[in-house]
Amino acid sequence: MENIEAQKINKFSGGNNLLDAQYILTQKVKIQAGEVVADLGAGGAAYFTMQAAKIVGDQGQVYAVDVVKNVLSSIDSKAKMSGLYNVKTIWSNLEILGATKIPEASLDHAMLINILFQSQKKSEMITEAIRLLKPGGKLTIIDWSDNTPGFAPPQNLQVNKEEVLQIAQNLSLSLEEEFVAGNYHFGLIFIK
Repeated sequence: MENIEAQKINKFSGGNNLLDAQYILTQKVKIQAGEVVADLGAGGAAYFTMQAAKIVGDQGQVYAVDVVKNVLSSIDSKAKMSGLYNVKTIWSNLEILGATKIPEASLDHAMLINILFQSQKKSEMITEAIRLLKPGGKLTIIDWSDNTPGFAPPQNLQVNKEEVLQIAQNLSLSLEEEFVAGNYHFGLIFIK
């Protein structure tokens, strides 16, 4: 069963050949129309931002958050060119609690996709995501689980899934689901 799920996730949606954002968001995270979502550490490609914006529709809101300002300009342009006017870009350093200018406890979903491996302050980033979530809101974390392909970050930079689970437990998150997010990634969904 898990291999079938991994094959579905690796169908290369939205130009991303590692993670199928549409499948993950609709079948795993189960984002719904009208919800408020944040892609924390959206990155230049913003695959999850764009797919989430399509899913939540005009009645929903998607925040694309990044620390690199020209990445945010690129996301803004891509969203407008795609007719997605429900995407709002926010500059923030996710490692600083309270720095993200999104109303506290306002998100239905927060996502940390392929971002934790870039930081030594994983707990701080997860804490910032939790701060933004409504009670009962969900946090999705997807990160590298395999360093064998040449394009993956080195093992010393990759996130230890057990460390993330421990951080989440320490922050009183409940694990809703653990899943294979692709050939090279793990996925975790937590409830606040």
